[in-house]
Amino acid sequence: MADLLAVENMEVVYDDVVLVLKGLSLKVAEGSITALLGANGAGKTTTLKAVSGLLHSEDGAVTAGNVRYAGAPIRNLPPEKIVRMGIFQVMEGRRVFEDLSVEENLRCGAFTRPRAEFPADLEKVYAYFPRLAERRRQLAGYMSGGEQQMLAIGRAIMAHPRLLLLDEPSLGLAPLLVEEIFEIVRRFNRQEGVTILLVEQNARAALSVADFGYIMESGRVVMEGTARELLDNADVQEFYLGLSHAGEKKRYRDVKHYRRRKRWLG
Repeated sequence: MADLLAVENMEVVYDDVVLVLKGLSLKVAEGSITALLGANGAGKTTTLKAVSGLLHSEDGAVTAGNVRYAGAPIRNLPPEKIVRMGIFQVMEGRRVFEDLSVEENLRCGAFTRPRAEFPADLEKVYAYFPRLAERRRQLAGYMSGGEQQMLAIGRAIMAHPRLLLLDEPSLGLAPLLVEEIFEIVRRFNRQEGVTILLVEQNARAALSVADFGYIMESGRVVMEGTARELLDNADVQEFYLGLSHAGEKKRYRDVKHYRRRKRWLG
């Protein structure tokens, strides 16, 4: 399977002085779901913004390395050009237009597409997310967090992405809702062939749908492998799944202590 996205030894600096990504390399195979995992501050969101061209608004820039999409360099291209190339990012925290209806939000996602495609694309989104169809005339600001996350992903579907960047879709959602949304993401990937780079702290949920995964710490990739390999890895179970080597659930305080100890010994 060919790589649709390749990040090669990338460095990202904010405000000309703060080095956030330190020689990051990863690949995303076309048609796959690739998970990018790690704790807060690891550099996951910065990685997505470097790919989608959204660093400039935060005084950030890719200062070394390359970002290639379908073989073409896209490092530091303007975001509107990157969107038109088929890359669409769903931002952390939903970011829906609260004063617009569900359908108006979806129309915004389709702004790069021919107008004639809108009715069919709308019905496709409603097929994936029946709850949005029920609330199509409701203002987005009055929807629940889970419904707003569905709307944010639906808006991305309207753009016909070739590469979808999903940033923390499980954030603040109940476990059952997380399971539902991740199952829809997997179905969208399989049925439409859309490549997905998924940033998550919820390692179990992400690896349940991913084909391959990377784990980041302090701006670097520290581990990679298939989803199965990562799920079976004892350190991943300790660090990110909260399980002991015997498969017992560990307390959060124990896991934090283990992480600190491993990092110190390393």
